[in-house]
Amino acid sequence: MSTKPSTQPLLIRNADIVTADSRYRADIYAEGETITRIGQQLEVPVGAEIIDATGRLVFPGFIDPHVHLYLPFMATFAKDTHETGSIAALVGGTTTYLEMCCPSRLDDALEGYELWKSKAAGASACDYSFHMSVTRFEKHTEAQLREIVRDGIASFKIFLAYKDFFGVDDGEMYQTLRLAKQLGVITTAHCENAELVGRLQANLVAEGKTGPEWHEPSRPESVEAEGTHRFATFLENTGAAGYVVHLSCAGALQAAIAAKQRGTRLWVESVLPHFLLDKTYAERPGVEGRKHVMSPPLRDRRNQRVLWDALAAGLIDTVGTDHCPFDTAQKELGESAFTQIPNGIPGIEERVNLLYTYGVKRGTLDLHRFVDVASTRAAKLFGLFPRKGTIAVGSDADLVVYDPSYRGTVSAKTQHTNCDYSGFEGFALEGRPAVVTVRGRVQVRDGVFVGERGRGRLLRREAGY
Repeated sequence: MSTKPSTQPLLIRNADIVTADSRYRADIYAEGETITRIGQQLEVPVGAEIIDATGRLVFPGFIDPHVHLYLPFMATFAKDTHETGSIAALVGGTTTYLEMCCPSRLDDALEGYELWKSKAAGASACDYSFHMSVTRFEKHTEAQLREIVRDGIASFKIFLAYKDFFGVDDGEMYQTLRLAKQLGVITTAHCENAELVGRLQANLVAEGKTGPEWHEPSRPESVEAEGTHRFATFLENTGAAGYVVHLSCAGALQAAIAAKQRGTRLWVESVLPHFLLDKTYAERPGVEGRKHVMSPPLRDRRNQRVLWDALAAGLIDTVGTDHCPFDTAQKELGESAFTQIPNGIPGIEERVNLLYTYGVKRGTLDLHRFVDVASTRAAKLFGLFPRKGTIAVGSDADLVVYDPSYRGTVSAKTQHTNCDYSGFEGFALEGRPAVVTVRGRVQVRDGVFVGERGRGRLLRREAGY
């Protein structure tokens, strides 16, 4: 028999409810982990917890479609665990995340999947699922992937980068996409050109160009654009559905849009750093530059306006983080050459608040687009809607009571992510969650985790793209 406490009924009064396609005022009542009633002046059941949402916005729980929590990479491991990462996510309003399950080419896929599941089970404070990485395709791979899909996983992941570690060749990409088409799952892709990146890196290092400022020239915009075009071409010729992860620049976006216009089933994700940071952050001397090395790299600032406009216009479908926290000491592993810097920065805690501040409050992002790109679209693409990604009777009671009057500043001193720096240090915030619930249980109040560790569940696909 479970020793965990049952979920207390929850009533949110005077909610200004905002979803991807509607806005209205009502009360929300949740019982048994799901929303059971939405209406005006609902009666207060005996024993219900009551939250007054007057003056605040109420959003469906936000979904980060791209995180790394358990990740062995470049002779080290990302610093967060599912416990620390999920708490950071919840404080920032993210109630569900999709982690990249990334066994290397040397690892067995099914064993890797079970390992990633074991790291999350009983540790995550919010709900989660996985994208299953296909890092090689051999005789037994198809049977293993079929078993993983039967377990409820709705998406694969391929890397057109990191040759000999995560990367697949064109033949393996073709086989993966053919299988994905048969199984009705979507394939996400890191779009670069592994061979070209490797050659460029070797040339730069041979010329003594070893600092973090040379990371971006080693994988320039043209390489990402080529990878995006190549992925789209394979989608066209297999009939598979695809999703470009962490798209960073105008050239890659143009390739994706052209494919969409040809009728290719292709969706686009960009991630928070590419909207707010530019390559000058990685050009800072020493470890300060190394902290901002990620792939694709931070780009010329001119790309930011392109991404914001595409997001507002619906040409970019989702905003994730590619949350991948490596601390200062780990970044120093690349002191002698940028090729040895662990790639990635943290962001799972900051995504919602920074997107709201710089997209909605200071930008041109409509509130409904904000909900769509940060929650609803990911739920629909990856088989979680309408259980997740909306506020409706029958949906999980994942709710974010958002305080638009809050003012603050991003700082490593106050973050919950297990990392000793923030990639967004000093950025102003205009708004944050006041209350965050997961399946009807309050997990966060005013920036403080007050909930139940290990509450999260592995989500299994209900419907797909």
